[in-house]
Amino acid sequence: MSQNHQETALPRCPGCEEPLEQGDLFCGACGYDLSAVPEPPRDRPTVAIATPGAAASSEVRYDGPGASGDFELAAPGAAPDPRAVPEPPPAPAAAPAPAAGGQVCVACRAGRVDGDGYCENCGHAQPRERDHMEQELGAVAAVSDRGLRHHRNEDSFAVSTTALPDGSPAVVAIVCDGVSSASRPDEASAAAASAANASLLASLPRGTHPQQAMHEAIVAAAESVNVLAQEPGGPERDPHRHQNAPACTLVGAVMAAGLLVVGWVGDSRVYWVPEDRSTAPARLTEDDSWAAQMVATGLMNEAEAYADERAHAITGWLGADAYELEPHTASFKPDRPGLVVVCTDGLWNYAESAAEMAAAVPEDAYARPLHGAQVLVGHALDGGGHDNVTVALLPFAVSPQGAGSA
Repeated sequence: MSQNHQETALPRCPGCEEPLEQGDLFCGACGYDLSAVPEPPRDRPTVAIATPGAAASSEVRYDGPGASGDFELAAPGAAPDPRAVPEPPPAPAAAPAPAAGGQVCVACRAGRVDGDGYCENCGHAQPRERDHMEQELGAVAAVSDRGLRHHRNEDSFAVSTTALPDGSPAVVAIVCDGVSSASRPDEASAAAASAANASLLASLPRGTHPQQAMHEAIVAAAESVNVLAQEPGGPERDPHRHQNAPACTLVGAVMAAGLLVVGWVGDSRVYWVPEDRSTAPARLTEDDSWAAQMVATGLMNEAEAYADERAHAITGWLGADAYELEPHTASFKPDRPGLVVVCTDGLWNYAESAAEMAAAVPEDAYARPLHGAQVLVGHALDGGGHDNVTVALLPFAVSPQGAGSA
């Protein structure tokens, strides 16, 4: 049917197929009652379906508002009719109903996710909440990332602010690194970070000295990890709790009353980077590790010790199978503004010395701590991301008249 034919064609009687005049109520040839012919539905196209064996019709009618008659669809190879109303696309297929009683797989949208985070239908590993975490509280910011090689993030952190009895602010950052060779290291780090943070938020407002508060916080964190070694659901401890019990390291910093207090067990670290970079940066913690022990006893120099394959074997940690707990704490009173970098070895493995860490810290990190933490995590990922990476940044503000180290 050509376009010109469509424009001149008259409607035909359903009874005898004779042409009809516009406005006829009855067919002049056979008397067919045209008022009995139902009108097609409004506001949607009606498509003629060919009978089996018949040539397919290319005609679509649209009886919506403003319609003036039949419209012809272009034949293959012909120019499309600009007046033609296209057939609406089919409705998108409905997504499968959620799997009953569990999380739906993000890949196939059909399988149920098991307790280990894998789809039971397609086996796809689901993204975990802890794969990448960020938090900023103005005076402190932290970022944690799973890294490029580990299947989960076994680091954890807690950052918070509170007030001392005189109303002055106190800022807290706790970073924990789960021991991968232990059982449930992700749970250990999360429990330790939460317990240490809660302890500090309880003791600092009571007037406890920040260094004493840090010591108590590490003890509380150790107790929370020890609890994980208990037999699930029972009051009795697991008889094998000293064999590969949940374990983690901990490092923390508190800024309060002009003091910078750090505390740690394990090989996570704190660095000091002066804001104006006019003086040398410094590492404020000493690792509980085989390499550090070799250097401290004079059996090896630092280069030899850290080149050894046993260098990162830790000699101190939190857990039921740990040796006697020996929390380390130190207090400083910086005489100039600076940035406190609290991190796991997933970062400092790529910026080990204080000078290397200071070089990795962006110039604007003091004013933009969250951005600075993001850049540092990116530095570790660019370096290979072999481990989980966690860092907290605390901008330390102080007047130039501050005293020296305490």
